[in-house]
Amino acid sequence: MASRRRLGRIVAGAGMIGAGGLLYAREVEPRWLEVVRLELTLPRLAAAFDGYRVLQIGDLHLDDWSRPARLEKISTLVNAERPDLVAVTGDFASYSAERLDTERLVGALRRLRAPDGVLAILGNHDYLTDVKLIRRCIREAGLTELLNEVVTYTRDGSDLHVAGVDDVMEGRSRLDLVLKNLPASGAAILLAHEPDFADVAAATRRFDLQLSGHSHGGQVRIPLLGRAVLPPFSQRYTRGLRRVGGMLVYTNRGLGTVHARLRFGCRPEITALTLRSPGA
Repeated sequence: MASRRRLGRIVAGAGMIGAGGLLYAREVEPRWLEVVRLELTLPRLAAAFDGYRVLQIGDLHLDDWSRPARLEKISTLVNAERPDLVAVTGDFASYSAERLDTERLVGALRRLRAPDGVLAILGNHDYLTDVKLIRRCIREAGLTELLNEVVTYTRDGSDLHVAGVDDVMEGRSRLDLVLKNLPASGAAILLAHEPDFADVAAATRRFDLQLSGHSHGGQVRIPLLGRAVLPPFSQRYTRGLRRVGGMLVYTNRGLGTVHARLRFGCRPEITALTLRSPGA
């Protein structure tokens, strides 16, 4: 009889822990934003750009759960970092255009502030939702869209190039077009939604850094059991900083969720990168 009571207490305790964990994963961690600050030395970065600050966000997956207060908090945290440039690495929405509040999305993006502007690329979910609608929101918010394109920033006669490829999963990435328009000298950063594209980008030996998202860092990472199922093209570089050949790749954990509105052991992330020149 005593053993049955003990077993009952164990089962009840496990149930309470499970319920508490589920509540935390649904109501606490998805709202618990983390600002990750890193300094990265780029071998081709000119001394004029030493200390240049790039702020990366992505994977907003905006839906009816993303309340205005949360979006305001995101923009406040971004602007507080005083970035020189903001990069949004895709997946503004999830699946349903009907559930997307375009006015709210445009308003949130308009609040982002950086002297060199806000760059954006598309993710696979932007195509699954309504790519024309997403692109319209990007334009109305005043962002610069990079779809297999390059922009160049100049300081004291030195250049920093930022390129963006269209979505890999949708078969729209055209790295050949990027390379055709990318000058031969100067540091180069590539925005690519899917992080495993780093294997392709690094092989060109032209990029110093790739910034990606897509994986949500696994979104749910349970101790001992590891990460949840990851989407295609994010199996190798799941989260954080890695080196691929002579190129760095950083995978941001994203701000939103998809499929299940849960995060566990994988807080939503804003990444603040300070670039360093080896010659400074």
